[in-house]
Amino acid sequence: MLSIYSLQKILEVGERMLLTEIPNSIARELSVKPYQVEATIKLLDDDNTVPFISRYRKEATGELNEEQIRTIEERLQYLRNLIKRQEDISASIEEQGKLTSDLSKAITATTKLQDLEDLYLPYRPKKRTRAQMAREKGLEPLADIILAQEITAATPLEIAQKYLNPEKEITSAEAALAGAMDIVAEQICEQAAVRAALRKALWQNAEIVTEMTVSDADGKEFLNYKEYREPVRRMPSHRILAINRGEKKDVLKVTLFAAHDTLCSTINKMTIKNASIFNETIEAAIADGYKRLLFPALEREVRALLTENAEKQAIRVFGLNLKQLLLQPPLSGHTVMGLDPGYRTGCKMAIVSPTGAVLATDALYLTMSEAQAAKAAERVLAAIKKYNVTLISIGNGTASYETEEFTAKLINDNNLAVHYLITNEAGASVYSASKLAKDELPDLDVTLRGAVSIARRVQDPLAELVKIDPKSIGVGQYQHDVNQKELTGTLDTTIESSVNHVGVELNTASIELLKHVSGINASVAKNIVAYRDEHGSFTSRAELLKVSRLGQAAFTQAAGFLRLLASENPLDSTPVHPESYKLAQDILAKLHFTPQDLKNKASLDILQAKVKLVDPAKLAAELKAGEPTVRDIIAALVKPGRDPREDLPAPMTRKNIVKLSDIQPGTVVKGTVHNVIDFGVFVDIGIKTNGLIHRSELSNKPFRHPLDVVSVGDIIEVVVISIDEERGRIGLSLKQVEQYKKQ
Repeated sequence: MLSIYSLQKILEVGERMLLTEIPNSIARELSVKPYQVEATIKLLDDDNTVPFISRYRKEATGELNEEQIRTIEERLQYLRNLIKRQEDISASIEEQGKLTSDLSKAITATTKLQDLEDLYLPYRPKKRTRAQMAREKGLEPLADIILAQEITAATPLEIAQKYLNPEKEITSAEAALAGAMDIVAEQICEQAAVRAALRKALWQNAEIVTEMTVSDADGKEFLNYKEYREPVRRMPSHRILAINRGEKKDVLKVTLFAAHDTLCSTINKMTIKNASIFNETIEAAIADGYKRLLFPALEREVRALLTENAEKQAIRVFGLNLKQLLLQPPLSGHTVMGLDPGYRTGCKMAIVSPTGAVLATDALYLTMSEAQAAKAAERVLAAIKKYNVTLISIGNGTASYETEEFTAKLINDNNLAVHYLITNEAGASVYSASKLAKDELPDLDVTLRGAVSIARRVQDPLAELVKIDPKSIGVGQYQHDVNQKELTGTLDTTIESSVNHVGVELNTASIELLKHVSGINASVAKNIVAYRDEHGSFTSRAELLKVSRLGQAAFTQAAGFLRLLASENPLDSTPVHPESYKLAQDILAKLHFTPQDLKNKASLDILQAKVKLVDPAKLAAELKAGEPTVRDIIAALVKPGRDPREDLPAPMTRKNIVKLSDIQPGTVVKGTVHNVIDFGVFVDIGIKTNGLIHRSELSNKPFRHPLDVVSVGDIIEVVVISIDEERGRIGLSLKQVEQYKKQ
């Protein structure tokens, strides 16, 4: 047995080796160099944010991108947790006096938490199991004899006869043998090698089987799973989550089907090494342990891992969809009329200025009678002319189709130079009733705030959508069925990434937007807005240091992502970090310009032409600066105040309504991708119901996920391949478009 001192030395060596190997291990996983991982780990440990590292520490990380840095962050946490768990397990086994040198080495050599837990299982403190009670009755020596498989004469009962103990209720050889078999069953089923072998076999060959436990009418949502089976290894995440939902609702009974005899035979082969009198005894113990202990545990494990993987996939897809939605290009410069459709309570209208200020509100009744619709048309027309409305944003909820008909007719009848678009209003009602909405729009009724949100979210989707709980935005898949903590973490990360990618105008940004900027939390965001309210607009980035609780560390993280278009220093309106202002000025000087030239369009045009001839590597060498930083500064200088979303195609607007009767199978239509999920893509083609492109109709080329083909917000041409008016379903195809165009 190892002493405490020896144990500490082993753990110190094991931990030191593992910590040293972390950068190499992660570098191999990501196919990058160890120094890049080491630098990233140091930056993360120094409390630098991922957006800051990926944007402003490229020389240190060798230009790792944000996704790579986040992966390093996740793997680092996992491996550090692994080390901590190794320490805890080793200490626990040592306290039991059972930590051998080989076991200690095996523990420190593990690289996966699952393998580590398998090693610990035989030593984990348990409730009083049948095996534990047998040990208390003194039957462990008999179990050891059985497992040794050395006796070839006599019978098991004759050997068991020697372990009778009336004081502990062992009054017969049969009782002694049964107790020993309980110990044997538990020991075999807790062996790491046995569990690993069966786990692998189940993943390769087992099936998930489902059956309905209610009538077809009561379980119509799950009819696809009435009598269903599918190999574990092939189950896509959306089916796993659907089955889990059915099980939680007590609509489905779900079981893991496996070839139990084959699996027991596998354990027999791994366990029985010699011909002894105990072969049949061991086989019987294995059959009992498999049925009672091992398979139920592995079934739970397989189901849990299936769910975990499915949830990760659903969360990943939600995050990618959300990012695409947040990064939709803003339709800036428009005075927008937002229409929140409704029947009984009417259609709520709000007109907002290009800066988002509310100019007018109204309630319109478009569907009650022709007379009311005519009055509504008069009021809308007057409002359009009075406020010079150039764009109408119509929510896609109840009565959206009728509201679109009304709008299209108004535009055509009056020859208005106005376009409209259908806006996903998901989350507008959640925002309307929130404290944030009450604070922002205290004088408006809750029903009118939704119309304001619908108008603002086309002017700047990012600024408006960050105010809404991401789970309410409507671009997910089973988002309410997954691990909510992990979902929230991923969505927060997605918002952080999007906000910092775009940048934030310091003098107009809301608290909700500011709190997602690198280095700024909710309380500091409130302090920034409070400072702005008290002292007026910020005149420089440096003025941020006067904000309460915003110290130098937070300033370093945040400054580059905050823009000041009205600053006297033109560099304050660019992504150039204040720490690089001197370098930016030197670069401009080399090209015979000054920062003030960035405000002059003629000078800016000349600068843009000149930088095309610049060799960033040569310039970086001359200025003794990092080439990645020089490249980024040059890109920022030629487009000061630029919004990176400008490179994306603008949302599709319309003047005329598309009716379902206008569409027949074979019609080629243009639409906007609304949601991307595992089994396909939902597309808004301008009618009440979104069409579905099943993944089989997405592309003629192989792909892993629909997101490899399209993204939320993409404007695409599709062909209608089926219409089911009764079920409200429209089938679309992307891969057949060219074929139909040729016809």
